[in-house]
Amino acid sequence: MGLFKRKKSRQEKIMDSDIAGADNADLGVDTPTDSAYEESPTDVLSTLGDMPITEHLIELRRHLIKICVAVLVIFLALAGFSRELYNLLSDPLVAQLPANSTMIATDITSNFMAPIRLTVFVAAFLAMPYILYQIWSFVAPGLYKKEKKIAIPVLLSSILLFYAGVAFSYFIVLKGVLKFFIMFAPQNVLPMTDIDSYLSFALKLFMVFGLTFEIPVVTLLLILTGIVSIHSLEDKRRYIIVGCFAVAAVVTPPDGVSMLMLAIPMWLLFELGLLLAKVLIKEEQTPVLSTTNKE
Repeated sequence: MGLFKRKKSRQEKIMDSDIAGADNADLGVDTPTDSAYEESPTDVLSTLGDMPITEHLIELRRHLIKICVAVLVIFLALAGFSRELYNLLSDPLVAQLPANSTMIATDITSNFMAPIRLTVFVAAFLAMPYILYQIWSFVAPGLYKKEKKIAIPVLLSSILLFYAGVAFSYFIVLKGVLKFFIMFAPQNVLPMTDIDSYLSFALKLFMVFGLTFEIPVVTLLLILTGIVSIHSLEDKRRYIIVGCFAVAAVVTPPDGVSMLMLAIPMWLLFELGLLLAKVLIKEEQTPVLSTTNKE
């Protein structure tokens, strides 16, 4: 029967160590405090370091299975509305097309595969909070308490900023870009966009803007971890602004409208991350100064 005994997960082993520490406290045995755990090498990290790599991989597989199941459940719930989802995505393009023009399907499987691809993307998009929660559950046991306090707001803000970036690209950028391209079409050319090509174009635009809106989080993490300083970023501000326009010119379609709509938010979001870093660092330094004055 010992062959069928289930192995304990990382969280269960950590909980067992916590329970053992509580039992030692009841028996009068000294146990390290929270501050000691944060500084001592014999903390949770050492417990995780003693675990074999296979147990870490098993734990990672368990979280990946949960992520796949969540995306699959949402996909099956939305599969019946795949055509409506594609109609919603194509509304900005259809509104810009001439009266006698329409979208086309150049491949026999496009009518089926394009809505299905969009439904998979929407399912993963809606499951993003749960996906990040599973990533957090896997990483959290190896973090200190101070790191956990920073990580939770970062995860929440990352979700909100990604959603804001996708919404910005759909409601503002997409309409302007499509209007620009159709407006410059020759008079003897009737625009008829393939549904697969339009889907790839729209999804690329959504991902670019969704990831771009993560710039404040990235800037804040780089400063808080000590990789860069606020002073160095301020000194290199002019180069960063030029870099924003260069990156926007590469990742966006070949038009000036989408480049400006990406480069300007990138710059403003960088300034936002810089401002938040200044506020957080000032708040951390204020208690230190007050304690030194008392001494």
